[in-house]
Amino acid sequence: MSNQTAIPFIQMRGGSSKGIYFHLADLPQDKATRDNVLKWVMGAYGDRRQIDGLGGADPLTSKIAIVSISQRDDSDIDYSFVQALVGEDGLDDTPNCGNILSGIGAFAVETGLIKPAGELANIRVYMTNSGNRCLLQFPLKNGLPIYHGDARIDGVMGTSAPVMCNYEDLQGSACGSLFPTGNHRDEFDGVQVTCIDNGMPVVCLRASDFDITGNETPEQLNADETLKSRLESIRLQAGLAMGLGDVSSKAVPKMSLVSKPLAGGAVNTRTFIPKHCHKAIGVLGAVSVASAALYQDSAINDLATLPDGMVKDIKIEHPSGKFDVQLSLKVEDDETQDGDMQIERAGLLRTTRMLARGEAYVPSSVWDGKKT
Repeated sequence: MSNQTAIPFIQMRGGSSKGIYFHLADLPQDKATRDNVLKWVMGAYGDRRQIDGLGGADPLTSKIAIVSISQRDDSDIDYSFVQALVGEDGLDDTPNCGNILSGIGAFAVETGLIKPAGELANIRVYMTNSGNRCLLQFPLKNGLPIYHGDARIDGVMGTSAPVMCNYEDLQGSACGSLFPTGNHRDEFDGVQVTCIDNGMPVVCLRASDFDITGNETPEQLNADETLKSRLESIRLQAGLAMGLGDVSSKAVPKMSLVSKPLAGGAVNTRTFIPKHCHKAIGVLGAVSVASAALYQDSAINDLATLPDGMVKDIKIEHPSGKFDVQLSLKVEDDETQDGDMQIERAGLLRTTRMLARGEAYVPSSVWDGKKT
């Protein structure tokens, strides 16, 4: 008898991230055991290199998706996201991940959870982390996902078939409201910030307040221990103010340093997730930054170049290119809203590709493999 337990998985690139995708039924039902199993799968036991696991030694490539058929009338699939914390003995299931989400539909089809007909899949996904929903649309051939195509996203080589991600009900995904502190602008350690949650809790800060241009490379920023210490101090205070509690071991809120655009976008960003500068920007993090930029009294509005109209195509610049976000707005004219602008829907273009499938192995002492 083998002294290891085998667990079926598919590895997929979702957007500009990469993760290990599982069926919920193939994992332990007990959360403590499941978390232990997942840490072993990823090699997430304090080893920054994640040598003894499938993790990619980077926050972008150390991600997990857990998928099941939804019991909800308004959804087809339930999706739970887990971030393995690189270099730490921990997991975080607080945030969503819109990049990994873009591969959920293809995973569900490839593994037979969903059997769509026709040339276009329309799969309704419920994000268990936040209670939000997203409609995924992508092309099919003979009932299977098509991965080749002409869609291009920054941070990924070449082109692929498009995956349209149409998000609903994003506001307050983890914090309960779009501006969880109750303000469009707050101050921590003498720095003006905007705390926002439109799919991802993010603290938006002006790069100039940290004596940097905002155009530095991620490597330069990661080497700046003074900067990282200042950001972490603000992050801990903002986390409490946003209702997230003690965030010292959480991946949220993300910290986004914002400056004026350089290449025709709306704003330029350098984002920490949460303590390491991202080589791009997360999907839902980009939505939150774009949303913050819209409000005139936010800490970053005057840095932004924004289009006119109630449907705004906003390009968020990041170290490896741009991220396109489409925000559909409406204005509430009733007395309770005082004519406030509301963000009705967010649409994003992503791509995905199945990379590998097989069995991940963990020691039998971690989980005996019995589906209890």
